[in-house]
Amino acid sequence: MQAPPVTKYRAFPPVDLPNRQWPSRTITQAPIWCSVDLRDGNQALAQPMSIEEKLEYFAMLVKIGFKEIEVGFPSASQIEFDFVRRLIEGGLIPEDVTIQILCQCREDLILRSLESLRGARRVIFHLYNSTSPKQREYVFGATKTEIVAIATHAVGFLKEKMQPLVAEGTRFQLEYSPESFTSTELEFSLEICEAVSEVWQPSVTDKIILNLPATVEYAMPNVYADQIEWFCTHLRHRDRSLVSLHTHNDRGTGVAATELGLLAGADRVEGTLFGNGERTGNLDVITVALNMYTHGIHPALDFSQINEIRDTYERCTKLEVPPRSPYAGDLVFTAFSGSHQDAIKKSWPKQADGKPWDVLYIPIDPADIGRSYKAIIRINSQSGKGGVAYILEREYGLDLPKAMHREVGRLINTLADSTGRELTSQEIYRAFVAEYLDRATPLAIQHFKSTETESAVHCEVSIMLDGTSHALRAEGNGPIDAFVRALATTTLPKFEVLSYSEHSLGKGAEAKAVSYIQIKTARGQTLYGAGTDTNIELASIKAVVSALNRSLSA
Repeated sequence: MQAPPVTKYRAFPPVDLPNRQWPSRTITQAPIWCSVDLRDGNQALAQPMSIEEKLEYFAMLVKIGFKEIEVGFPSASQIEFDFVRRLIEGGLIPEDVTIQILCQCREDLILRSLESLRGARRVIFHLYNSTSPKQREYVFGATKTEIVAIATHAVGFLKEKMQPLVAEGTRFQLEYSPESFTSTELEFSLEICEAVSEVWQPSVTDKIILNLPATVEYAMPNVYADQIEWFCTHLRHRDRSLVSLHTHNDRGTGVAATELGLLAGADRVEGTLFGNGERTGNLDVITVALNMYTHGIHPALDFSQINEIRDTYERCTKLEVPPRSPYAGDLVFTAFSGSHQDAIKKSWPKQADGKPWDVLYIPIDPADIGRSYKAIIRINSQSGKGGVAYILEREYGLDLPKAMHREVGRLINTLADSTGRELTSQEIYRAFVAEYLDRATPLAIQHFKSTETESAVHCEVSIMLDGTSHALRAEGNGPIDAFVRALATTTLPKFEVLSYSEHSLGKGAEAKAVSYIQIKTARGQTLYGAGTDTNIELASIKAVVSALNRSLSA
């Protein structure tokens, strides 16, 4: 990097828009969406999709609900041409879906594109040419007047040559893009768009699409919003035009730029699933759509099976969705942090049908997009007691007493520290079982029987203590009290029971019960034990043994 002062780069000039309105507006409805996955996204792939993969992808886009789909650049390659023909000849385009094709402002390319479209019902013919000062200087060596002439001539040529297809029943809508709009003088972008519209002659019922791309993202998203609002407010015959956005993500703010562009007055959005595109990518349509959904606006696109969409995307594009990619990444509904886990665990049960979603740290109900609840809390060395308790309860039915959470959390954090990685739920459960349920030394219970009379409960118990068998008898005010009194006749350290809780681990006569016992030893140590059995009484006796064994090994 250049040492300060930085002279190699310049700040992007602001837009003179003193009465801007977009900051005080809100998005209230979904825009017109156009998927450009099959062209703009496909050209950015190291291995472009085959025709069969494109067909699968097209079917997915239709299922999601896209009504406008850019299907290719048919004059650019044979495979693009063949794909368009396959869609048309195969009757694969639903009646309510309009296909879009891309074409440069050249006569030969326009003719080839029209050839590919014969038999289509509805087409958006997307013409573009570069307009920025540096494109005019470096690439074309052309004046503004010459650049406008390129665009208007192409539109007039298209309007003439498409007439045979119109006569056969094809309905055309024109889309024009001043490529590199954000780097072009606003006055010139407006001039060339109005010149194109003048040739095309759109109407209120048959509008022209004026697509204003951030071909390369050079500025903050508020600058893009200013550019869009300036354009919308200065455009003549605004009612005959659809203003369309096509943002890229070079600065990492493609989503923000699109959302602010909609506030600024745009009607339409072009983008791709998961933001696939050149360099850092196109707009991620999924993120913008689901952002709307979390604010109570239906996006008119169906992402209720986002896992299936992701699978098809990854298979066809050979790309992977990053684990932190909004809404669809593996880890986006996952909390490792202890405080986050605790907040999720406490707020989730308070959700009620008919009330707004309000789970802390989870802005959308994962079930709404086909995601599982299982991975919301995952455990590593940064996790807290609440997260561990959540895993044990959600996946294994163990509803630990709150006072036990800290104790089990320390156990699992120690394990996570020793492994240096995330722990699976199975590892967490096995650690719990080994620590609480499977301890059989130095004390093991061999037999327990209790008899209740009017005045007390009598117990007979056989135990193994340090390898020696003992037969014990005692009475108390309940089975646990009688068992504790029986143990007091041995050499075991004295202790008292502080708390007891239990619950079922299933339903039916054969369901197991689990008991949790907290004890306090003569040394002042407090700790828990746990036991399971189909007999609730025996489960509680096992929990006492568990707590004692843990105290003796501490």
